[in-house]
Amino acid sequence: MHSIAIQYRQLQLQDYTALLHLANQVHGDGYLDQQSLAYYHQLSIKQGIDASFVAYADQQLVGFRLCWAAGQWQPDQWCSTDLWQTDIADTSYFKCNTIAPFWQGRGIGGELMSHSIAALKQQGAKAGVAHLWRQSPGNAAVKYFSKQGGQLVKIHPDKWREDSHNGYECVRCGFDCRCEAAEMIIYF
Repeated sequence: MHSIAIQYRQLQLQDYTALLHLANQVHGDGYLDQQSLAYYHQLSIKQGIDASFVAYADQQLVGFRLCWAAGQWQPDQWCSTDLWQTDIADTSYFKCNTIAPFWQGRGIGGELMSHSIAALKQQGAKAGVAHLWRQSPGNAAVKYFSKQGGQLVKIHPDKWREDSHNGYECVRCGFDCRCEAAEMIIYF
């Protein structure tokens, strides 16, 4: 197999269709839709800098990372803000990192993370928090985030259960998701 160069760039409107297809293929139907993606993308742009990135191989979307800029999102009941070492206003949110199955394990997720962290720092963020899927095969999501410098904040049982009752079909549990989220943070 010959080596295919991966191109990384900031998320653009023309990426939405391929991104939605990949997101729902990897995470389950209903994970993202056009409206939520447009809203999430808006949250990622601050001071003209976009912190969400895509990865392409031969014109095919093989991965993406969605991030929300510090000060542009509101923590919910799944965020343990009292355990963070940064203020909410200085903390960005890593919404999701998705790599096509064939392309997993090739460093694309880490490269997307590097691009996003550089953009978040330019925006003024001092940290980024995320909720990692603990039931990912081999707990790969938590391992990946830890390798990037992530530290565990708290484990949250049933994080996506309400979403699954509202139309999200978890690839593991169906419409009654009992998966756990590892709330983790990376300090920049």
